[in-house]
Amino acid sequence: MSQASDHPGSEGPADAGAGDLKPLEQPGKSRDSSSAVLDADQGGPAAGPPSGLYVLATPIGNARDISLRGLEILKAATVIAAEDTRVTSKLLAIHGISRPLIAYNDHNAAVMRPKILARLAAGQKVVLVSDAGTPLVSDPGYKLVREALAAGLPVHAIPGASAVLTALTLSGLPSDRFLFAGFLSSKAGERAGALAELAAVPATLIFFESAQRLAESLSAMADALGERPCVVARELTKRHEEVRRGTLRELAAHYADAGAPKGEVTIVVGPPLEVGPDFARIDAALGQALAFMPVKAAAELIAQLTGASRKQIYNRALQLKDDAKP
Repeated sequence: MSQASDHPGSEGPADAGAGDLKPLEQPGKSRDSSSAVLDADQGGPAAGPPSGLYVLATPIGNARDISLRGLEILKAATVIAAEDTRVTSKLLAIHGISRPLIAYNDHNAAVMRPKILARLAAGQKVVLVSDAGTPLVSDPGYKLVREALAAGLPVHAIPGASAVLTALTLSGLPSDRFLFAGFLSSKAGERAGALAELAAVPATLIFFESAQRLAESLSAMADALGERPCVVARELTKRHEEVRRGTLRELAAHYADAGAPKGEVTIVVGPPLEVGPDFARIDAALGQALAFMPVKAAAELIAQLTGASRKQIYNRALQLKDDAKP
């Protein structure tokens, strides 16, 4: 049976002044407010961030989930390239920041990239943000980064929130190896093909999905991946955050009955379940090999073909050889 847990968030404006740092003063010396930013690595005053492209993570739900460094970079930006300027304007307003905004998204990326590169070449500080989370994850940002690097222009990463890592953290599924697969195709054939390719990947799989296609996609995953453990994380870090756990089939049935949920959805699917060796198949292959090969050679061949333990296969080969004696 699937299980859900709700965690009330604390949405709303961040604490006033959360992004303001007071200057440190040395005895006998005074500094004005323009020198408030300190270079954390050097321990001394900094003139502000250098020019270049800043790939900056924004909150995935709770407006307070942004770093102090991220706020300082936003304040220092010549211009902010946003996926949706309306969404970014709200975040800036919450934190008391006012900077010029331009749109950079799937619809205008090809046109805007040369213009942004020209700004970077002129020594500007351009901050790239998405509506939520880390840019370049399921958005066109990587092409801008690639072309900036190819042109010899500086690129800086300002880390922060990520729905991928937040969902993985809450899932309780193996996190030592995972693969982010983004959005599956809305076309059944293409989706089935992509899932077939992922079926043998020995890792936890993470997907973004439309709430409207959730039940359909979970059912397709169960068909292609088998009955694996799964977590559906919805509205992460927001007031109505929900994390529902179960198997792929259980969760597909739940959302088919309950209807499409509201909000942003991240799906985390456990790795392939470990299955022991198929000894019936192994013994049949061993029997054929032993008909024309010595025990050691037959065991090595079958172990190589099946991936089973060489010692285990050798012992079974000896047993089969003994059983075949009159």
